[in-house]
Amino acid sequence: MGHDIYTAIRSMPQQRMSYADYMRFTLYDEKYGYYMRNRIKIGRFGDFITSSHLSNVFGKLFASLFIRLVETEEIRPCICELGGGDGKFARAVLEEWKETSLDTYETLTYVIIETSPYQRKKQMETLGGFSEKVVQYKDISEFQQYVSRFSGIVFSNEFFDAFPVHVITKENGQLYELFVALHHGQLIEEKQPLQNEDILCYLRERNISLVDGQRFEVPLAMKSFIMETASLFESCVMFTVDYGYSDEEWQLPARRHGSLRGYYQHQLVPNPLAYPGEMDITAHVQWNALRMYGERAGWEWVTTMRQDRFLLAAGILHYLVNHHDVNPFSERSRQNRAIRSLITDEGMSVAFQVMVQQKGIKINWENIWIEPNFL
Repeated sequence: MGHDIYTAIRSMPQQRMSYADYMRFTLYDEKYGYYMRNRIKIGRFGDFITSSHLSNVFGKLFASLFIRLVETEEIRPCICELGGGDGKFARAVLEEWKETSLDTYETLTYVIIETSPYQRKKQMETLGGFSEKVVQYKDISEFQQYVSRFSGIVFSNEFFDAFPVHVITKENGQLYELFVALHHGQLIEEKQPLQNEDILCYLRERNISLVDGQRFEVPLAMKSFIMETASLFESCVMFTVDYGYSDEEWQLPARRHGSLRGYYQHQLVPNPLAYPGEMDITAHVQWNALRMYGERAGWEWVTTMRQDRFLLAAGILHYLVNHHDVNPFSERSRQNRAIRSLITDEGMSVAFQVMVQQKGIKINWENIWIEPNFL
């Protein structure tokens, strides 16, 4: 799609676009965007893998957590999944819920907000007989048109990392914004003195100061999403699973090149301008920003913890199966291996965190955790 992004850049007033606009086009353009194209993106034949693809035990564990919230804390049996992928998480949740709590399953509604038409189709194929429980919306605006207030459980897994970000840098004491431009038919970076008032406001609000040579992503789209949905979410618990940095972490010398990158055929691509429209582009979530703007929108922060610690506290060890099956490819063997890969220091969970927030309700979390000693 090289010539298409070239055409888009040439149509801009100064023949350059911000990184945020570049990400919007290459990821979400209805015709050329990576997420909008009819191709596999997740799993072995895609470009990346998520925790829910290792095993359905990830979804089962969250289902048990959701059920406890509904049955002990009287949370509404409604789930809103932001960016539902191919539906594997939703299917695992619905299967587990139906097996273990049929009474509340009968009243359960599962909402999925998914921009990609391809992914929405894959979701319904994956969900099969559970599709009658699911309501899909193409974006949060469409959801708000039909549902003025939502109460229940909000869940996302690798959702905010795909939001468009602006990129800034500091050189010789001067702040610059980095843009995407063209030079001899190639995509290049072009820096201009920082003039975007929304970016400057973000830096002031967050009390952010860069050092010379540092690159930094500014998640204005994430901020807007949180603030614009403040009136939508009423009495809710929100679980955000993603990879990201705290303010202390992004200030470390190792983080000073920023976190914007691509994933192409399971390979990390440091240059976000490579393979436009053909690869996923992500930036690490700024956890302190998500917490701060969440609080402004009425969300009370409960905890942020590494994913493996969260899974242990939620009771994942209860899904380990004692067996004498010598077949390493049996379902029991695969589930046990998946659990170990999710909780060992060599597994993918060490790169992920889980943030828990609540709004309009006070949860007694002591009733929810199965193994609080892992917190």
